[in-house]
Amino acid sequence: MAPLSRTGHRHTVSSPPPGTRRAAGRVAAAALSAALLALALQPVRAGATGPDGFEERVLFRASQDGEQDGEQNREGAYACFRIPALVTTARGTLLAFAEGRRHNCGDATDIDLVLKRSTDGGRTWGPLRIVDEGHGDTHGNPAPVVDRRTGRIVVTTTYNAGRPDAGNCDVPCDRTPHTQYSDDDGSTWSRPRDITRQIRPRGWNSWYATGPGHGIQLVHGPHRGRLVVGVNAQSHDGTRVTADHAALALSDDGGAHWRLGAVDTHRIAPDSTYDQMPSELTLVERSDGAIHVNGREQGGTDLGNRDVAVSRDGGATFERPFRALPDLYAPMVQGSVVPLRDGRWLLSLPADPDRRRAMTIRSSYDQGRTWESVERGRRVTSDWSGYSDLAVVSPGTAGLLYEAGRADAKDEIRFARFTEDWLGPRRGPDPTTPNRAPGAPAAYVLGGARPVEGRFGGALSFDGTDDAVRLPYRPELPLDARDFTALLWFRQSAAAHGEQPLLWMGGVGGAPQVSLRSDARGVTGSLTAVTGPAPARSATARLPGAYRDGRWHFAALRRGGDRLVLTVDGASVAVGGAAGSVSRTSTFGVHVGQRPDGRGYFLGSLDEVRVYGRGLSDRELSRLRGSGDGVASRALLVWLPLDGLAGR
Repeated sequence: MAPLSRTGHRHTVSSPPPGTRRAAGRVAAAALSAALLALALQPVRAGATGPDGFEERVLFRASQDGEQDGEQNREGAYACFRIPALVTTARGTLLAFAEGRRHNCGDATDIDLVLKRSTDGGRTWGPLRIVDEGHGDTHGNPAPVVDRRTGRIVVTTTYNAGRPDAGNCDVPCDRTPHTQYSDDDGSTWSRPRDITRQIRPRGWNSWYATGPGHGIQLVHGPHRGRLVVGVNAQSHDGTRVTADHAALALSDDGGAHWRLGAVDTHRIAPDSTYDQMPSELTLVERSDGAIHVNGREQGGTDLGNRDVAVSRDGGATFERPFRALPDLYAPMVQGSVVPLRDGRWLLSLPADPDRRRAMTIRSSYDQGRTWESVERGRRVTSDWSGYSDLAVVSPGTAGLLYEAGRADAKDEIRFARFTEDWLGPRRGPDPTTPNRAPGAPAAYVLGGARPVEGRFGGALSFDGTDDAVRLPYRPELPLDARDFTALLWFRQSAAAHGEQPLLWMGGVGGAPQVSLRSDARGVTGSLTAVTGPAPARSATARLPGAYRDGRWHFAALRRGGDRLVLTVDGASVAVGGAAGSVSRTSTFGVHVGQRPDGRGYFLGSLDEVRVYGRGLSDRELSRLRGSGDGVASRALLVWLPLDGLAGR
């Protein structure tokens, strides 16, 4: 198959279409182009597979991809590459797609859809090719899918008018879906075709996006052979954005025709708040034919930065609306799910719930119903990292195409190839310690925290490296706008350095949260809260003191209305500005001895960690400090005596 250029002439994707835009400078650059052509046609080799089953290389980076097949770009080089998408064709060829951004790294700049191919499982790669040139506009959001009955590869993309600067597309932004196909394993591609009338309703007029990331072909049930791609959109009434939409696009004829299937709509209130914004959907088919849809959550009032829905009728409808996943730790970012084999699915996401860094592969052993915690996942890099896509390269081997960089996640796009041996086997359960709050399950003990003598009975000692206690999520834990009391006993020596996390509830960074921390100068209690659409604000109370003396000290943080009170060993300080929800929009966890982003651990011992869903009185607090008992438990949300371990 030979694709058509925009003028109707046939051309291959490895050579840009003819036109005056590339005419200038060709004669002067001929010698240079010829030399670069000889280099470009040489396959780019990855490093040898390491003994642990992992290898990686940079696949797209502006400095290495300024030339394509000997033809100079009109600006000499791409300024940035973003938005990876990865598929394995029916012949076993890996196709790595990306957005080549001409002038800057903005989302609405002049963007080409570009591609590299590997015919040996990602060990070597051919030169960069242009699949769809932007010609000044934005042609991106690649969502490739393979029809394994015919071998055809179909890729859907989304267009909008480009702009010369790095600004965003205006709101509302008129964006239109297009599709192309290849019948020769990704070597050449058809002319792009507008499919707006097929899969973009008229009311979805503020934003629209295909993918990004691979789609799927169903292999089970009455709809086997169907191609399914995720889309998301927004509606605008002429004054404001009124609704968010997450949907599936379906094709039953190999991508020749498309229609809209399942739709989940979330209304946006006049004050601009909303419960969820599912977007950038990644799909996988379960063994019973149901479609698992995992998406990015962006700023909704529901807890979590990821959400999930299921379709049981081949993508025609969602079984129920998307639900947020409060304890699936990740920043607001696109991710990818792929079934490595029966019984093990993989999820690629950065591990830091606040910022895009620490790309990690997590496994699910129940087809996406639950996922490994961050600590159990396999870290790919500690660098900054963002969007990603996964593909099965061969049985037991996966490929990961992801944004990364030492200074910025937008620096480059890397390809990693890894085996199931590198991921490691399924681990047994973590040890636990009892949670005596009414109806609460036991808490997980991470690392090697060990029992020691406590202030009341036993306690746990933490090594400052990877020891922590993590509570399983349950709906009673988020404090929202309630009054509360958090208290504990801690013991540290002068060996502890820097900030030491004692207790952390909620998110991290600028997200809603509550925290108790110590350092060499004293103890700090703080919260970050949000009210309606207003920006988050923080309240911080601090008591100075030399508490790293090897003795037990009592710390409590209480909220009553707008007032936050920190108490340490009977001394108290109060600050205002504490009203609002301390558990909204972000990921949520309860961490003892650990920051939620894993960038700080406690060194010392902790005992009698409690959280009440009300503000305790001074008298009640004094009673707990003196005896560790005697306060009614009806408002008790967390009670960790830390005086025993099970399962170790």
